[in-house]
Amino acid sequence: MATDPTEQLVRLFAEESRVRAFAAVALGAGSTEEVARAAGLSPKETALALLRLREQGVVSARGDGELGVAYDLFRQYARTAAQREADSRAAGEADSGDARTDIVLRTFVRDGRLVRLPAQWTRKKLVLRYIAEQSFEPGVEYPERAVDERLRGWCEDSDEIDHVTLRRYLVDLHHLRRSEGVYRRTAQSGRAESA
Repeated sequence: MATDPTEQLVRLFAEESRVRAFAAVALGAGSTEEVARAAGLSPKETALALLRLREQGVVSARGDGELGVAYDLFRQYARTAAQREADSRAAGEADSGDARTDIVLRTFVRDGRLVRLPAQWTRKKLVLRYIAEQSFEPGVEYPERAVDERLRGWCEDSDEIDHVTLRRYLVDLHHLRRSEGVYRRTAQSGRAESA
């Protein structure tokens, strides 16, 4: 299994000597001696740090022998991360446009299913509002059977919550209004609250 580039970088820069050596190169130190001086490292620490940085491709020697940062590699990592994010959005992962909200949603909603309900009330309301917005059009009337059908999909493989409990939460929080066995999503202004 291929390692995620972000994980590789985190592991690479988990060692202080590598961070200091990398920073020295990024600030213009072009030789091992200059890196050692700028980073305040011993020759041995510098050599080991640069070896590991070069093995991972984040530092390279240019044609003239000067050390330099492999900025193209970081650009490639950024493009890969952006593509992965776009792919996850296309695959139906939660995307509200707010980073904090997205973190909460991705924690509790995966592949169009509710993993579990958050214990924290603010987060619970946020997740329930998201489910209502994704499942029901504002102003459209749904018989109870149709509401249950839509909510069952969210609860598949969940031992913690069922569609009836989910429906009750949505009604109690006024995401759905019930009248004579017919449900309607209320037209609410604004997005879900931040967690």
